[in-house]
Amino acid sequence: MTKDLLGRHRAVMPDWLALYYEEPLEITHGEGRYVWDSEGNRYLDFFGGILTTMTAHALPEVTKAVSEQAGRIIHSSTLYLNRPMVELAERIAHLSGIPDARVFFTTSGTEANDTALLLATTYRQSNTILAMRNSYHGRSFSAVGVTGNRGWSPTSLSPLQTLYVHGGVRTRGPYAQLSDDDFIAACVDDLVDVLGHTRPPAALIAEPIQGVGGFTSGPDGLYAAFREVLAERGVLWIADEVQTGWGRTGDHFWGWQAHGRSGPPDIITFAKGIGNGMSIGGVVARAEIMNCLDANSISTFGGTQITMAAGLANLNYLLEHDLQGNARRVGGLLVERLRAVAAQAPHVREVRGRGLMLGIEITRPGTDEADPAAASAVLEAAREGGLLIGRGGGHNTTSLRVAPPLSLTVAEAEEGAEILESALRSI
Repeated sequence: MTKDLLGRHRAVMPDWLALYYEEPLEITHGEGRYVWDSEGNRYLDFFGGILTTMTAHALPEVTKAVSEQAGRIIHSSTLYLNRPMVELAERIAHLSGIPDARVFFTTSGTEANDTALLLATTYRQSNTILAMRNSYHGRSFSAVGVTGNRGWSPTSLSPLQTLYVHGGVRTRGPYAQLSDDDFIAACVDDLVDVLGHTRPPAALIAEPIQGVGGFTSGPDGLYAAFREVLAERGVLWIADEVQTGWGRTGDHFWGWQAHGRSGPPDIITFAKGIGNGMSIGGVVARAEIMNCLDANSISTFGGTQITMAAGLANLNYLLEHDLQGNARRVGGLLVERLRAVAAQAPHVREVRGRGLMLGIEITRPGTDEADPAAASAVLEAAREGGLLIGRGGGHNTTSLRVAPPLSLTVAEAEEGAEILESALRSI
């Protein structure tokens, strides 16, 4: 049955729509932190549909909210008042840390970043954008135009002039050997130099922890130092929290808070985990920025009642059960366990990340050269052992991505670590 479905997939889907594994699997159902495939195999899910099933599979509170809302009305568009949308927007505006915040809902992180770029360039009357090397911001035309990762940039055409600055990867590049303070200072000097060679940019867009790039990041405080330079020039800061938001990093509710010395971002984009699998994205911005558009704009499917009901139920569960604290506690145990495993695994260059957002960089033993074949072998071996993980990476890097639902238990973390240990030892 799976081979038949694979053949049908290949016959109607584009060639660039990648599938994991030599023998791709069909996930049919899930519960908690586990999923099952069409052949009845059970897997511990350490990737959550690309960090989207943030809380748990088949979470009763979310399932009930979706079912009850579906029995009333599913959709009416943004042309009508929508109580669940207003209620979720109120919660997110308060949690964002942005003063006088306004919220606009979309259907994905790509669309959220697209909207943020529209707002920033309109507000600043500039089409120049600063972005980070090794970054990823989505698959739309404008989002690809600010993505600093060649593997996810199918065209160099763009409506934007994008300039890439240093800082997204701490342990590679020309500043890798510096201390954290000197690293930040060097990146700030680079930013100032770039600004001296171009017309005033609209904004800097940055992921606090780079997702597709392999869960890399600069030192805490990097973007606070950037913001001081940018604010002097009126340049906006867009924090792409599509993967880092909602407590995933454990230490903070938002990834930007590790860089909060200079205040909150001007714009925050979010998606993925807030819907726990339902299609929700959005933008938070100061009212003067959000209201700068002088033409009509709506979102047909952004903020539809059924997705907002799911988002509200999921956010309530997340906060009431302190899943941020759980990510910090269980993630701390998991990262130490993986680092102990890595010390005995020649292919592992680094284990990094925070909370339940962890990256394992795979290289050829004794070198800094990426080893995609070894990473694929670990991915396959983990699956054979009953564990699903992700992949990522950028310029000459290959990483495994570990991002379980935030309700992960200590026992499940240990189970996943044991499978990963066996998979790493198998190559």
